[in-house]
Amino acid sequence: MPPSLEILCEDAPVVAVNKPAGVITQGAPPGVDSLADLVREYLKRKYSKPGNVYLGLVHRLDRPVSGVVVFARNSKAAARLSEQFREHRVRKVYHAVVERLPDPESGTLTDWLLRDRDAARVRLVPAETPGAREAVLHYRTLGRQRGRAWLEIEPATGRMHQIRVQLAARGWAIVGDHKYGARTELVPPRPVERWQAPIALHARSLTLKHPIRYDDLTIAAPLPEEWDQLGFGTQPLADAATAPDR
Repeated sequence: MPPSLEILCEDAPVVAVNKPAGVITQGAPPGVDSLADLVREYLKRKYSKPGNVYLGLVHRLDRPVSGVVVFARNSKAAARLSEQFREHRVRKVYHAVVERLPDPESGTLTDWLLRDRDAARVRLVPAETPGAREAVLHYRTLGRQRGRAWLEIEPATGRMHQIRVQLAARGWAIVGDHKYGARTELVPPRPVERWQAPIALHARSLTLKHPIRYDDLTIAAPLPEEWDQLGFGTQPLADAATAPDR
């Protein structure tokens, strides 16, 4: 059964949805629904469109990651939005729960990453490594529970698996992210296949320029229900920021 689609924003050519963890953004194998497929079907039904429906994908989220994904309904808007992502003019805010408390509680991480295409993973390498790309992110701790930490993260670059590998390299693996060393699970609310298993990384919000009006547009996605088990999911940010260790 296809996952339900949560629409976060429909504003002229902009359509944004809350991607469930375990769903491929685009390019799913035969018989598997991608997020783009679900959005096309939604637009086709809502606007009674015959034939193919144009949908421009301007960025992606990793399969086990949830949160805001933006699409464009025409090619001009797709080009303008894609340019913003390519030039790092979109403010991206992620939330993550990691298995150990970061030290320091906030800061900036700068590394050089090399993509291993055969293994579909990324590793930290010296800056002089051929093909390596710089990765920078800023983080702060919002809360602490049972030896875990709830982080807010703003990547300044957009590298593959950047947040996952940069945190894991410091011993702060994201809950459920076994590809990068996690030892604990994030249990989904309903049984899923192993390849659909979620990790505790969520694209919380995006702020970009509207492709027609050019004013700021911020789109936010609520945390997934499986985050409730982590002890952070229902806490207001103000309370979580001062939550004591347990």
